[in-house]
Amino acid sequence: MASYPWLLLTYKVPPEPASKRVALWRRLKGMGAVYLQNGVCLLPKTDDHARRLKMLENDISEMGGEAVILETAGLDRMQEDKVVARFKADRDDAYREFIDKCDDFETEIAKETAALHFTYNELEENDVELKKLQGWLEKINKLDFYGGGLATDAAARLKGCESLLDTYAQRVFDAHDENR
Repeated sequence: MASYPWLLLTYKVPPEPASKRVALWRRLKGMGAVYLQNGVCLLPKTDDHARRLKMLENDISEMGGEAVILETAGLDRMQEDKVVARFKADRDDAYREFIDKCDDFETEIAKETAALHFTYNELEENDVELKKLQGWLEKINKLDFYGGGLATDAAARLKGCESLLDTYAQRVFDAHDENR
């Protein structure tokens, strides 16, 4: 029998204004929803998701649209696996994008190091960027309901960025005789 209960949202909204449709899509994607097709998406069944979908149902109605929320499960294990694979693929796409940004962060630190540019301003800018990376990975992890395959790689890359910034910070402090 099914081991993954999901909430299925089907909705239809007027084509205009497009900004409202896009905002709705963003909100659902921001919750981690997987779209099965236009206007049909799934989320794992949780009290939080049920509450948030009910609020979206009201928003859809205010837009002049229609929405139905159902609890559902896969017909068999193969169907469940297909859905879980979609959730994992979405998270892995997010992890890949995150890893690319880690590459950019590492390149920036390498550039500053090669140029011997050890300033507090540069350290502060890179610290802000690291905090963005940390917050972004936290958001991805919250939406990783079924354990995306790149979660471990992304976490390791973040640790590498943190270590790299620590090393760079030490070089900044040394350049300004902070530790002497």
